[in-house]
Amino acid sequence: MKTYCLIIIIFTTNILFSQVGTNGQDRTEEGRPVKEYNLTIAESNITLAGVTANGITVNGGIPAPTLEFVEGDLAIINVTNKMEVETSIHWHGIILPNFYDGVPYLTTPPIKPNETFQYRIPINQTGTYWYHSHTMLQEQKGVYGSIVIQPKEKLLSYDKELVVVLSDWTNEKAENVLKNLKRGNEWYQVRKGTSVPLSRAISQNAFGAQLKMWRDRMEGADIADIYYPVFLSNGQDLAKYPEFNPGEKVRLRFINAAASTYFWLDFGGGNPQIVSSDGVDVQPVSKNRFLFAIAETYDIIVSIPNGTLEITATAQDGSGHTSIQIGSGVLFPATVIDRPDKVAMMKQMANMDMKMGAPAIIGNLKRNTPKYLKEKYGMKMDMSHDHMNMEDDHEINGHREKDTNKVSEMPMVKTNHKHMQHQDNSIKDTAKFDYDTRKTYFNYDFLKATQPTTFPVDAQVNELLLNLTGNMNRYVWSINGVPLSETDKIKIKGGEVTRITLNNLTMMHHPMHLHGHYFRVVNKNGERSPLKHTVNVPPMEQVTIEFYNEEYGDWFFHCHVLYHMMSGMARIFSYDTPRDERMEAYPVKKLIHESNQYFHWGLARLGSNFNEVVLTSSNIRNEFGLRGEFDYKENAEIEISYNRYLNSWVRLYVGVNAENESPDSFDRINTVVVSGIKYFSPYMFSLDLSIDHQLRPRIRLDREFLLFPRIFLEGEYEYRADFGWVNDFENGADFEEETEWLIGLSYILSRNFSIQGNYNNQYGWGGGLLVRF
Repeated sequence: MKTYCLIIIIFTTNILFSQVGTNGQDRTEEGRPVKEYNLTIAESNITLAGVTANGITVNGGIPAPTLEFVEGDLAIINVTNKMEVETSIHWHGIILPNFYDGVPYLTTPPIKPNETFQYRIPINQTGTYWYHSHTMLQEQKGVYGSIVIQPKEKLLSYDKELVVVLSDWTNEKAENVLKNLKRGNEWYQVRKGTSVPLSRAISQNAFGAQLKMWRDRMEGADIADIYYPVFLSNGQDLAKYPEFNPGEKVRLRFINAAASTYFWLDFGGGNPQIVSSDGVDVQPVSKNRFLFAIAETYDIIVSIPNGTLEITATAQDGSGHTSIQIGSGVLFPATVIDRPDKVAMMKQMANMDMKMGAPAIIGNLKRNTPKYLKEKYGMKMDMSHDHMNMEDDHEINGHREKDTNKVSEMPMVKTNHKHMQHQDNSIKDTAKFDYDTRKTYFNYDFLKATQPTTFPVDAQVNELLLNLTGNMNRYVWSINGVPLSETDKIKIKGGEVTRITLNNLTMMHHPMHLHGHYFRVVNKNGERSPLKHTVNVPPMEQVTIEFYNEEYGDWFFHCHVLYHMMSGMARIFSYDTPRDERMEAYPVKKLIHESNQYFHWGLARLGSNFNEVVLTSSNIRNEFGLRGEFDYKENAEIEISYNRYLNSWVRLYVGVNAENESPDSFDRINTVVVSGIKYFSPYMFSLDLSIDHQLRPRIRLDREFLLFPRIFLEGEYEYRADFGWVNDFENGADFEEETEWLIGLSYILSRNFSIQGNYNNQYGWGGGLLVRF
């Protein structure tokens, strides 16, 4: 009897995994029907938001063509690069040979200019998936498309289907977007109207909450980083499909291909039933509204009413939306979700027993262990759940590991869905969609697998704690306070289970995606927790995922907010198997250091009283800077420095400072070597303590904040003393001091320009222009 049960368990486990594929899948090419596509990637001028801007098309369009296959096919996809830079294609959610996963320099060679690369993928799964570039920021500019894989036998009842690719679009160069985020430019929040000026916080009795945010070095409750002039459904802000008829059941295959936008999906009717998530069938569930994370896919069956069914996808921060309309006749409108009340969010956060502002980069890895970060920051709650108990003393690559010898004994199986009853797990949509109501959507409890998804009996379990860390101050994002460029691979072994606690210590949602695997998202459904390839981790909350190690090679794991990934929130899981010989000429360090590239920016203050220029070149740990100021009476000071960040808040620096010794004269220039420490303090003050080689100490303090919707208040203070330890004073004094301070207001006009007025105690009153470049 025991032998018979064991055979049944093994058999049913293999059946379920045949839907999503495993290392044990049949990857031979012989005998399969061949489905071949040719894709050409090229730069093109695109007009999507009333402005013609540079984009990247695939076969001349955005989004790229839908690739359709049938389970059991051999997919041959020839990708030709017509650009002057490298490109790549990653097949998101597809279980495939490691060499074709499409991460350049890690698994797959980059596609060089004017070259063609052929991907050969045995199709062993069904469902809705997508593909996109994994080279730099090309995904933002249009390199994304859909994949539909039909089963050999239809399992669900519906009449027609429609693919809907959601995305966001910027008219800016994506590289400039990331540069503006790195420099701390507040323009995007101001442009969207999502910033919270101090005047608003005070008027809504939230000054105390604002102080707490400042104490934790945070400007406010952040939801989305970037301003987008338009959001798209299949390349249009409003996509219409009048060809569908009343009474028809339509399978909508939704893909969130946005670079950095979560969407609230809302249905105007049609009795929407979620039947699949990330390509894997789930127990059908009614949902009129849900939060759609970046890089996820959902298949939803709707019944077309006697009219036009509208579905809206509203950006999570309420800054815009896109819609699709299906059918013809009277409109069944969907709701455009209102903007969240960020002041109310701040108040609620202030009342919670938690410490925010975990560092994006840490200095002492021995002290700042993952467990220490988890205990110091975030919610102060009882984490007695045995999945969270990480008391063992050994770590791998800075990630806590725990070994156990037993996992749940239920097998994974797959069943026919034709006779499956659906559950109604929808939340009643209230007129007041406040923050408390929104938070009830921030989990996956509504997703229930059709059968148990647990792993083989007695598989060894390795537990990892991965804290998601980062902040907006320098726009560095990381895991456990360590960006990708500063960490080793996470080693895993075949035949074992990897269980990960994803603990979000930031104020933003993070869609975490693992290449080449499906993982269980542990939820209230226990043994029927769903299988996914991408999971949303809400702010200041944690999610447990687990997967069976049954692959080979190296696999990327990263946040799918494109700009977070490119700023360091990523890891590499490695089976520690020999690297494919075809990758010998493509060192993985190139990929790793893409998130640590230098960005360059400047600021010019052109005033009637004095002028100032600030130039910066910075990566994660290193920064080169130049600051100079001069008036119209031969008074000038210039300082060039090199800064080294020890952690997110502290940096050491050394430089050279030169200024005229006598007022209103360049006859004598005093040049000194200066060294010091800079500290970004609680309440967001920038403090600079230094001393030069003439033993003259100096202290600088400056602060800027948004006072009204477009008006910034800035203040600077500098004090320097000379005690005569090196210099002799002409007047016989034994002490000299110099104080300079400034207070001013600026009105932001655009991303690059502000008008400003200020008073400087040395230069007097003045006004002019601030130019950011």
